[in-house]
Amino acid sequence: MTATRIGLVGFGSGGRIFHAPLIAAAENVEFAGVVTRSSERRDELAKAHAGVPAYNSITELAAAGVDAVVISTPAETHGSLAKEAIALGLAVVVDKPFALDAAAARDVVTLAEDAEVLLTVYQNRRYDSDLLTVRRLIGEGALGEVRRFESRFERWSPDRQPPAAGGGTLLDFGAHLVDQAHLLFGPTTRVYAELRGDSPDDLDSDVFVALHHESGVESHLWGSWRQAAPGPRFRVSGTTGTYIVDGLDGQEAALKAGRSPAGLGDRWGVEPEHAWGRLYRGATGAPVRSDRGRWDVFYPAFAAAVRGESPLAVDPWDAVRNMEVLDAARLSARTGQTVTI
Repeated sequence: MTATRIGLVGFGSGGRIFHAPLIAAAENVEFAGVVTRSSERRDELAKAHAGVPAYNSITELAAAGVDAVVISTPAETHGSLAKEAIALGLAVVVDKPFALDAAAARDVVTLAEDAEVLLTVYQNRRYDSDLLTVRRLIGEGALGEVRRFESRFERWSPDRQPPAAGGGTLLDFGAHLVDQAHLLFGPTTRVYAELRGDSPDDLDSDVFVALHHESGVESHLWGSWRQAAPGPRFRVSGTTGTYIVDGLDGQEAALKAGRSPAGLGDRWGVEPEHAWGRLYRGATGAPVRSDRGRWDVFYPAFAAAVRGESPLAVDPWDAVRNMEVLDAARLSARTGQTVTI
């Protein structure tokens, strides 16, 4: 089989840590190049991925014969770079947040459809170990009818502000939190949100968003850089049981430590027993083996879609629906009112 040639646009922390190792490790994929003009980033690329060329632009990358590109740059540039790649006929993966608002997201998705170019969003956290475990438990009926879903990305980084280029905590963390809630429980009909910063010029470093799903489930979502005592990653409450798991999926930490699926093989994404969640039916809970985290399947699946062998794993319209909810959250926080979608 001819490998799908994928290039990466941007080699900052996102491209260098979260994309390059997974592209390089993907089956039937060739890591074909990186667009970066920074001499420092080019040196880092040469050390980490010897032989992978650097380019000055997407146009140069396209001329080198790539099939697809991954946009991992500041969020405010996602739309313009995706449009540039679409105009060149390249399949595109856009990192989250896909855009800064729903209108911009809808514009890019419509453009790709009109051009008949594949477009998707990097929702790697659909393949988190804990989320996969939740999906399994719901599918098995272990929780009964789910009534409330609580989900948190909370960190204690009091000296750090969420990056402006990422759109603040609402977009940076919320893009994943809302996507996971929609994946589990379907569309949102009402949104209420509270956003808080530490100073007048601070971004939304602490976020709470409540969603009412069409299915009847209530999702409570938290994102914070200022939480000294982070709550459970998930608490999923149903009519016959509640599942609680602490801590973040370990794949992020593995990538930051320089490990990848190429080196770990079948050990990639396997959570240690002490990190497993527990299923409660009363005061005590029984441990539940965590499903294996599978960020490593994203790029092989995307490459298969580029080759016409399967549909995209992540529909780009999902990103538009997520952004509509995040837009509503901003409006709710500004007005103090619940917003109907």
